[in-house]
Amino acid sequence: MNQPTIKVGIMYEPEIRFVLNGYHMLRETGEIMNGAQTVSFSEGKIVLNGVPVKSANVVLNPVDPKTASFDLFDVTIGIHFHWERKENQRFKGSLCIIVENEKLTAINDIPLEDYLESVISSEMSATSSIELLKAHAVISRSWLLAQVIKGKELKQSAKNYNPVAETATEYIRWYDREDHVNFDVCADDHCQRYQGITRQTSELVRQAITETFGLTLMHNGKVCDARFSKSCGGVAETFENVWEPEVHPYLQAIVDNPQNPEGFDLDLTKETAAENWIRSAPEAFCNTHDKQVLSQVLNDYDQETTDFYRWKVNYSQQVIAELIARKRGHDFGQIVDLIPVERGKSGRLKKLKIVGSKLTLTIGKELEIRKTLSESHLYSSAFVVDKLKIENGIPQEFVLTGAGWGHGVGLCQIGAAVMGEKGHVFDEILMHYFRGAELEKLYQ
Repeated sequence: MNQPTIKVGIMYEPEIRFVLNGYHMLRETGEIMNGAQTVSFSEGKIVLNGVPVKSANVVLNPVDPKTASFDLFDVTIGIHFHWERKENQRFKGSLCIIVENEKLTAINDIPLEDYLESVISSEMSATSSIELLKAHAVISRSWLLAQVIKGKELKQSAKNYNPVAETATEYIRWYDREDHVNFDVCADDHCQRYQGITRQTSELVRQAITETFGLTLMHNGKVCDARFSKSCGGVAETFENVWEPEVHPYLQAIVDNPQNPEGFDLDLTKETAAENWIRSAPEAFCNTHDKQVLSQVLNDYDQETTDFYRWKVNYSQQVIAELIARKRGHDFGQIVDLIPVERGKSGRLKKLKIVGSKLTLTIGKELEIRKTLSESHLYSSAFVVDKLKIENGIPQEFVLTGAGWGHGVGLCQIGAAVMGEKGHVFDEILMHYFRGAELEKLYQ
C-alpha cells in the first residue's frame, strides 16, 4: 500500500476568496495562475474571477508542491461550538472547488502524512511532548484511514446510512460522517481539526510524523476507528453509546488511572453510581490543572475553557425553556424536569427525558443532548441535574454538574498528555486507551 492522498472539506460558502502563493495550473485549461482569486456560483455555473467555467468544478494543482501554497479567507472554525470564529488559513496541496446545494465547497487534496502534520499542530500545541505527539499521529492516521475505508464500503454496499430513530415520544440521533459525501473528512471538530499550515508546527511534530510514518492501530486485521476527545472525565465511553450501535472491542470503558479509585461503584450506568462519580473529582490522568501540561493539548482558544474535568452550568427557567424550544423546534412550555433515562459506561447520558408543561420528549444520543442544552455544545453529556427554587411544582433554576469535555471515546488528550509527562512512551499511551489493539506499519 502506498501513502494515500486524501480529500479534506475546508469551507462551504456562496463565494470563496483565496490567494495562490506560487504557480498553480488550472486543470480544465492548463492555464498557469497565481495571486488573488474569487470563485462564486451564479445561474447554475461556477464563476472564476467573473468568468463562467465550463466544467463542474475548479481544480488548481501546484506546479511545485514543495514551495507553492494557497490562502483561503474567512474559514469558519469551531462550527456551532462556543469558540466559533473565522480565520484566514494557508494550505499545501491542490485546491478543488465543487458545488453542493447551490453553494461552493473548497476541498484540499493532500498526501496523508502532510495532512497529519497539520492535524497534530491544530488539535494540540506543537510544543507537546514527543510521546504525546507520536501517539496522536498514530490515532489520527488510524481514524482517517478507517473513515476512508468506511466511506468506500458504504458507497459499494449502497446501504442506507440512517443516524436517526424517531417516534412520537423519542428522538435519537448520532452525528458521525453522514454529511461528507464528496470528500473523505472535514477540517473542523466534527472530524479532526485541520487548519493547513496556519498553525505553527515544529521539528518535534515532524519528528513524530516521521518516526511513526505509516504506523496504524489495527484489530483483527482491520484499521481501528481510533477516536479521541479532550477529557474523558475519568472513565472512557464505548463507541456504540455515542455513535452507531456497533461494538468495537478496542473502544471500551477504561478507567483513566493506573488503578480504580477507592470508594466508587464504577458501574456508571447506574444512576446512584454516576451521581456519586460526577459530583466527586476522583484521581485520573486527566484530572489536572497543570498549566504546562494543559498548554501542550489546548490551543489558545481552547484555553478559554478551564473547568473541563468537573464543571457546572446554571440556567434560569426562562432561559432553559427558551433554549430547548428553539433547539428542538417545539414549545415545551415551562420545563418541569430533566430526567436521566439511560447512561453509558462513563456516566454519559445516552437518553434524557425533557418534561415540559406542554410537551415531553426523550432525546439522545450524547451530542443531541449536548446540542439541545447549550447555545453551542455542552461540555459533555455526563451530568446530573439539580432543580432549585421550586414554585407550584416548577423549578425556577436548573444546575447541571458535569464531567469531562467531549464524547469521551478512545484517547483522552489531556490524560495522554499527563501520561507523557509521567514518562510513558507512545505505545504505552496507546495501549492504555485502545485495549487489545496492535500497531502495524501499513505503508513505508
